[in-house]
Amino acid sequence: MRRRSGAHTAPKPAVDTEFRPPGAPSDAVVLTFTVPPEYAGLRLDRFLQQRMPRLTRTRAQVIVRACAYRADGSRRKPSEIMRAHDIVYLVRDRFSEPITPLHFGTVYEDEAMLVVDKPAGLPMHPTATYHKHTLSYLLRQQYVGAEFVPQIAHRLDRETSGLVLCGKTAAAERKLKRAFEQHKIRKTYIAIVRGRMPDDDGEIALPLAPVKEGLHVLMEVRDDGLTAVTRFRVLARTETHTLLALSPSTGRQHQLRVHLSSLGYAIVGDKLYGPEREAPFLEYIETGLTPELELRLGMARQALHAYALGFEHPASGLECDLRAPFPDDMAALWQSSGGECDVLAKCGM
Repeated sequence: MRRRSGAHTAPKPAVDTEFRPPGAPSDAVVLTFTVPPEYAGLRLDRFLQQRMPRLTRTRAQVIVRACAYRADGSRRKPSEIMRAHDIVYLVRDRFSEPITPLHFGTVYEDEAMLVVDKPAGLPMHPTATYHKHTLSYLLRQQYVGAEFVPQIAHRLDRETSGLVLCGKTAAAERKLKRAFEQHKIRKTYIAIVRGRMPDDDGEIALPLAPVKEGLHVLMEVRDDGLTAVTRFRVLARTETHTLLALSPSTGRQHQLRVHLSSLGYAIVGDKLYGPEREAPFLEYIETGLTPELELRLGMARQALHAYALGFEHPASGLECDLRAPFPDDMAALWQSSGGECDVLAKCGM
């Protein structure tokens, strides 16, 4: 395998060239949502809530009435029932997106796949807030004119850094997505948590489900939830923090964050599952990241990094084992807590 390092810098944004419904202004932002089969039967407002997790139902209804269209330019209603593979177009005035990193590192690339080192803060896909400041848009810009633009095969939270697999052919994309769905991808994350975990290694097997009250993006440990299993190994400890390697065998939403928080060892910087629960997240939405809020959180973003992936190459079938460098902000956090700067090398990582 040939490996590549470095970063791609996205060119300056250009006027959208994607399909836009008849009547849509040429300078408007068009967000396109294709309805997966599992979402068929949902009302349109409920579907948008699923795609934009922080959206309230009332806000979703306002958005639909203001800017939801079909391909022929006709308007949609919040109560409209979605069908599999239906396409919803949201046409909205151009807005100033929040600042995000507009680059990504390339860990590996060949004719079948691209493996990206995503920086923390860069969203994967468009949302109500982000459009061009997303990894999927940067990929389209980087590979403009390509026969097949690399397609992201899985997800990372916006604040999580690290490895992202992308298929460069339709067949490779399908194989990679299927491998994730069948839990055939070996994933290793590095996290820094508050406190000193006493056990050197172990397994967290706690079922997870969406919360019944509060922010609907949140997950919680609940007996009627779906099976969720995380293996952990302590790499090092300081007086105040623990550095962990995490290997989830299931892929539930926020699994690592909820599992660690449920044991009393929340990931540093987590705005939803830390000691104050979702209060920092709500404050962040209102005020942005103030110095006082960052001090309480311990870090500007959650200290979670998708460090390693092991999988079968989608074209050759050869075994792949790829790693993303320990990010500078997490290394600085670890050293500030009294940890050694080369801890991953000493642990054989």
